[in-house]
Amino acid sequence: MQTPLIDLKGIRKSYGGGDTPQVDVLRGIDLSIHAGEFVAIVGASGSGKSTLMNILGCLDRPTSGEYLFAGENVARLGSDELAWLRREAFGFVFQGYHLIASGSAQENVEMPAIYAGTPAAERHARAAALLDRLGLASRTGNRPHQLSGGQQQRVSIARALMNGGHIILADEPTGALDSHSGAEVMALLDELASQGHVVILITHDREVAARAKRIIEIRDGEIISDTADDHPEVQASANSGALQAVDLRQRLADGSEHNGAWKGELLDAVQAAWRVMWINRFRTALTLLGIVIGVASVVVMLAVGEGSKRQVMAQMGAFGSNIIYLSGYMPNPRTPPGIITLDDVAALAALPQVKRIMPVNGSEAGVRFGNVDHTSYVGGNDTNFPAIFNWPVVEGSYFTEADERGAAAVAVIGKKVRDKLLKDVANPIGQYILIENVPFQVVGVLAEKGASSGDQDSDDRIAIPYSAASIRLFGSHNPEYVAIATSDARKVKEAEQAIDQLMLRMHGGKRDFELTNNAAMIQAEARTQNTLSLMLGAIAAISLLVGGIGVMNIMLMTVRERTREIGIRMATGARQRDILRQFLTEAVMLSVVGGLAGIGVALIIGGILILSEVAVAFSLVAVLGAFACALVTGVVFGFMPARKAARLDPVTALTSE
Repeated sequence: MQTPLIDLKGIRKSYGGGDTPQVDVLRGIDLSIHAGEFVAIVGASGSGKSTLMNILGCLDRPTSGEYLFAGENVARLGSDELAWLRREAFGFVFQGYHLIASGSAQENVEMPAIYAGTPAAERHARAAALLDRLGLASRTGNRPHQLSGGQQQRVSIARALMNGGHIILADEPTGALDSHSGAEVMALLDELASQGHVVILITHDREVAARAKRIIEIRDGEIISDTADDHPEVQASANSGALQAVDLRQRLADGSEHNGAWKGELLDAVQAAWRVMWINRFRTALTLLGIVIGVASVVVMLAVGEGSKRQVMAQMGAFGSNIIYLSGYMPNPRTPPGIITLDDVAALAALPQVKRIMPVNGSEAGVRFGNVDHTSYVGGNDTNFPAIFNWPVVEGSYFTEADERGAAAVAVIGKKVRDKLLKDVANPIGQYILIENVPFQVVGVLAEKGASSGDQDSDDRIAIPYSAASIRLFGSHNPEYVAIATSDARKVKEAEQAIDQLMLRMHGGKRDFELTNNAAMIQAEARTQNTLSLMLGAIAAISLLVGGIGVMNIMLMTVRERTREIGIRMATGARQRDILRQFLTEAVMLSVVGGLAGIGVALIIGGILILSEVAVAFSLVAVLGAFACALVTGVVFGFMPARKAARLDPVTALTSE
């Protein structure tokens, strides 16, 4: 006699123990099954026959005893190796069909081949051929609810044969069928047995069991009769046409069990995830809402923050990022502020780091035109004003060197002064305004500039010749401050150091002056704006966190609803990492769809804000960052439910309601 394909020795299976009473379901089963046999295991409900089938099919492990498959001890195999054995050696036909409701007949049949790493074209062709052979060629695209009971059972038989089906384990295959469909299914099992498949039929119906060549009766967890004991020739004759047994030792020895099937499994996981999302559209939409709001909020908030920063930076940069301001300073509260003189200005102008220099003698002053009074900043400047401040004249012209030498009473006004005093005058050029009751003729209007900081509007100023300001208005020839344009905007710090050293020498080592520059102001403002943007982004990111919790909740619910599907996948050969990948893919799919939708919503909101003249600047880094956060959220919050699914016991999952 050859080595049995399946050899059970003293198999026991108990449940409970410890705080709960122990229940012995199998009590020392000894059983040998050879290749090519057609065996029926009969017994009443509760006799232990289904538990025996689960152990035979490597869905469950015995409490004690030895299970040899082709001479190798199955107890030594890990969970992935057991999954491989189920995939390569066994095919399950269940009373309840156990088809995945969201998949078509073709997809259900192909499932074992996906986990076996069979190329797509090959498994498509084999599944189609099996369904055609079983009379379901026209039903390949139908889902289980579109098939009759007999058709569903034939699909499950095709699935059992997908990877070869050396051993067909049929648990009450006709129990849920009418007599005609039941007869068809039994005829198929007879045909498979005649072709050399091992068929193990679990049933309580003795008429069905009579179709088998060997009948084993089990009662209260023990085998009470076996026809092979009286007719040993049944086992001997069964081997002649048997299919070649799975070489367990070769498979485990050469280490050929690897991740080669990952592409097919990943594609199947993506397709299955999309189907589940589509079937549960309303629930999916509610779950996506949290992610969409989170991503859109982050993108829009960061875009608004970036837009505001760029707007402020542009306004400040318009005054020149290479400008250094020199003014008097009080070394301590008991001393008067230092005085900057025109001699200082002349000395500084000779420095190679200085491109242009301009003294400014100015102050707030009362201005009048007709019966309209206004208070504005009046600054005495020279003709370097437009070049240093990058501030062109839009009406008229700037005053000339001759005006400066002659202390001419001419003025160039800012946009706000023009709107306040001369809004009803079509052409302000040539009009006279009173500055501290001194008449000045308007010769030009400056371009609108905006504010360089939050407390001063630069358009509310009047530029007059320095000489006129000193003689006609303020009575002092010393400047209020000095504006210095450096030769190289990238070397403002070096220029500042050179100016500082020269001023210290000229002032006898006394630091009674102060240097500031726009570059430092711009950098400080940029840091402030970045902090605000990050704060806005952090507040918006809370929405993403809420969305992630929603993903976790929905995935936990999905695992609970689809526990039986998990059991079916495990029975057809899925490893724990395959189940983990399946449900993690669904969580990631939710996050990807939600992230893309969130970006779309953010762009729409951004467009609306732009039309409303709100400063918005979308950053690719911010968009990709928000999307990446959504993706990470899906992975992090989807991992726990996915791991829970992967760790389910196959038998527990299959028998769940």
